[in-house]
Amino acid sequence: MILSLAIACYAGAMILANLLVVQFGPMVTPINSFFLIGLDLVLRDWLHVKVRPWQMGALIAFAGLLSWILNPAAQFIAIASAVSFAVAALVDWIVFMNVKGSWFKRSMKSNVAGAALDSMLFPAIAFGAFMPLVIVGQFAAKVAGGALWAYLISKAALAPLVRFQGNDK
Repeated sequence: MILSLAIACYAGAMILANLLVVQFGPMVTPINSFFLIGLDLVLRDWLHVKVRPWQMGALIAFAGLLSWILNPAAQFIAIASAVSFAVAALVDWIVFMNVKGSWFKRSMKSNVAGAALDSMLFPAIAFGAFMPLVIVGQFAAKVAGGALWAYLISKAALAPLVRFQGNDK
């Protein structure tokens, strides 16, 4: 039940972020980054220990495809989102699996790496331009939003589910 809810929230946040960018353009990306992508980064960490890597890839591709189906104008946004999320997810996973400590600490460190790549790749692919202010704004918002979501998840009813044997020191 909780796994299904996490998957639905992960995909829903990604789809909503894509559709908001189509509607409002690059200026909405810092807001999306804080609330929606910050949530996705943290849920990705939670899902990393719950599903197989190919399932995460399929989930990212599915959310991108559904974004495009819901609004065909979202084609480039959905492609940019899927590509940047896939690259960021790979780096996030590598960092998350190699960092020691609590789930919260592992999530925070991996989110910084994932947010950096996602923030650089997404605007370049989606808008075809290097946009330094958008990149910096997205990065800061993703890290701050990820910190908020990681804190809330680690302190909420899900806390027992994010703990790992031998890693919560």
